[in-house]
Amino acid sequence: MVYENKQDWPEKFPIEKLISIEKDMDKLIEGKKISVRRNDRYADVGDTIMLKGHLFEVEDVYPQFLKNMSAKNAREEGFESIESYKTALTSIHDGAVWNPEQLVWAHYLKEK
Repeated sequence: MVYENKQDWPEKFPIEKLISIEKDMDKLIEGKKISVRRNDRYADVGDTIMLKGHLFEVEDVYPQFLKNMSAKNAREEGFESIESYKTALTSIHDGAVWNPEQLVWAHYLKEK
């Protein structure tokens, strides 16, 4: 499903559940990661989340099909390439396969 209008976006999940992997938290804090893609929406622009004593603000949120991810998007996720992002994603979700048609939600964060 493609969301033409923001008012059609699904309800968001609690932002506290946006980032649950310790390594991802560390990458954000170290500035090696600025985005988080999830299957669900966890935030709106302006929402904040505290990670290990560091406050982050959501700067952008948008839906994106995995097939539309670029090498730049993979680097923003803290990976060197799309292939390394795919490998990490499928290993996190045991038995998952890369589905280019999967719609994910890109969340961009910046430390305040």
